[in-house]
Amino acid sequence: MKSVIVKFREFLPNASNTEKGIIRYLLANPEKAAEMGVRELAKEVYASPSTITRLCRKTGFEHYKDFQKSLMYENAMRKEVIGDKNCEISKEDSTEQLVNKIIYKSIVSLEDTKSLIDVEVLEESVSILQAAGKISIFGMGASLLVAKDACLKFMRVNKVCLVNEDFHAQLVQAKNMTSGDAAIIISYSGMTREMVECAEILKDAGVPIIAITCYHESPLSKISDYNLYVTATEFEFRTGKLGSRLSQLAVIDMLYVAYVQKNYETCMDSLRKTYISKEEKTNHEGEIRWQI
Repeated sequence: MKSVIVKFREFLPNASNTEKGIIRYLLANPEKAAEMGVRELAKEVYASPSTITRLCRKTGFEHYKDFQKSLMYENAMRKEVIGDKNCEISKEDSTEQLVNKIIYKSIVSLEDTKSLIDVEVLEESVSILQAAGKISIFGMGASLLVAKDACLKFMRVNKVCLVNEDFHAQLVQAKNMTSGDAAIIISYSGMTREMVECAEILKDAGVPIIAITCYHESPLSKISDYNLYVTATEFEFRTGKLGSRLSQLAVIDMLYVAYVQKNYETCMDSLRKTYISKEEKTNHEGEIRWQI
């Protein structure tokens, strides 16, 4: 089932003024909006029925009825999980309340991301990674941490994979790639200047680009060949991008596990070779020997 609330919320930054009015009404009154016909909703938000219909198409719903059915279903599902845990973090919260709220927000972010994943695009992305001579992964800030996690995963299955912390090194990395390679660019906003610059270099070189980004049109999503969308239910409290990082890590896990599944025998051999147990053995010379 398509998530109406997630798709409309992510589309909001790129919407026209009239569309923003429709979306804000929908986000504030999802249950009321679900009961309205297109003409009734148009009257409520001071827009034409055709504008609402076009907005539905832009956000992935073929018809208004498709949008309405999805919204009704989503409203019913969300009623089951709405409670105290949906509140924002406050400085008066106990540690137990913080734990409950953070876990709740993480679950919602992952569920919302699940609703945005296009399985066909995911499968095509895995095929691109499988055929690539090497994979280069790009990211800045918190997204760089996700990129490093992805690189380690693919290295364990003996796939040549590169990631650099320094932006200038990432530029060099992008300029040395060819059409026989593959790039993964991680940017939640899709507007990070450094990532867009790398994407433009890669595009000119004919390198297939997989973007892990939020669900709205951005400079990065326009350039990339395959867009894997994520979303995040963040706290208003300034805690950093908690939900988006978890969503990005989840998409990396999808790519990685699907890749291993397609190359099961060879990947399992590599995983066995690179496995390091928790137990350490010390030889007679006093050196640390790991059980692998």
